[in-house]
Amino acid sequence: MLKRLNLAGLLSAVLLLFAAHGVSYAQVKQTGKNKAEEQELLDARLSNLNSAQELCRIIGSQFEVPTINYEPVTPPKFWTTGMQTQLGFSQVSLSNWAAGGSGSLALNSYINAHANYAKGDMFWDNRAQLSYGFIQSFDDGYRKSDDKIVLDSKWGYKAVNKFYFSANFNFRSQFSPGFEYNGETSKKVSQFLAPAYLSLGLGIDYKPGNGKVFSLNFAPFTGNLVIVTDSLLRTKYGNKADETTRWELGAQLKATLNKDLFNNFKIQSTLTMFSDYLDNPQNIQINWDMQLTYKLNRFLTTGIRTNLIYDDNILITDKSGHAAPRVQFKEVFSVNFVYTIGMFKK
Repeated sequence: MLKRLNLAGLLSAVLLLFAAHGVSYAQVKQTGKNKAEEQELLDARLSNLNSAQELCRIIGSQFEVPTINYEPVTPPKFWTTGMQTQLGFSQVSLSNWAAGGSGSLALNSYINAHANYAKGDMFWDNRAQLSYGFIQSFDDGYRKSDDKIVLDSKWGYKAVNKFYFSANFNFRSQFSPGFEYNGETSKKVSQFLAPAYLSLGLGIDYKPGNGKVFSLNFAPFTGNLVIVTDSLLRTKYGNKADETTRWELGAQLKATLNKDLFNNFKIQSTLTMFSDYLDNPQNIQINWDMQLTYKLNRFLTTGIRTNLIYDDNILITDKSGHAAPRVQFKEVFSVNFVYTIGMFKK
């Protein structure tokens, strides 16, 4: 009977020791007292231990107390968003300048923003490119130098390996009226929604690697809508005089490249080719955007943006007054102040 009591007393002593030890540390931590006060409190509690409890304390002190490192779980992020803004400015002022010339102000602005979603086998990429530039000449007045609105949206679901079923949407237009100048006379050749292009294509998207550097999209079922709201400009862009919208149905091939060539030097390129099943499918429409950027420092970049367009529905008038389809080419070279927001790959 005595042995049973001693064994029971020993077990109770062990339990009391751990309970007291845990309570003491919990209370010390909660009170936030300094180390001296904490030691006094601990000594006072240890002085009240009987011999069995003291023996258990000595034995227990020979073992390390395991610690558990808790790392908070970060919820997955399916959306990535970002925006890059560029602003370039130049000014020329002349006074009694023997070599001649004209004073002017010039401004170029560019915004490239994206909002992309990816979860499992599905992705949804959205991109907006907006640019506007002008030259204010003190002799010739205001003239637009750059004007573009481009909205892209592409949805895809994995089919096999690196191929995705996809739907591709695109919208292109400009902000303000554009003019063709001939000496002191000018002629309006464009405005907002004159022209504008809407397209929706269904097909396959190929994304090697992680798909962030290169992708190739083939959409054999692509519908284009050509909008020209100004009746005086409709025939210039292939619409009939009484035709605000013109429907095209064909196949589209689109390749995009976004690659760092070497340190601080980057290329971004989008090439789109379209063949209209309903009207001269052998005539391929081409739209090629390319941007070369060199990063000077955190806030300054220099680069070239080019845009090449060929569409046999668009008639360009030469100096002799003859209108015919021609290759269109635009180049913008600038040094820009750059500010980046969000998750934008610089």
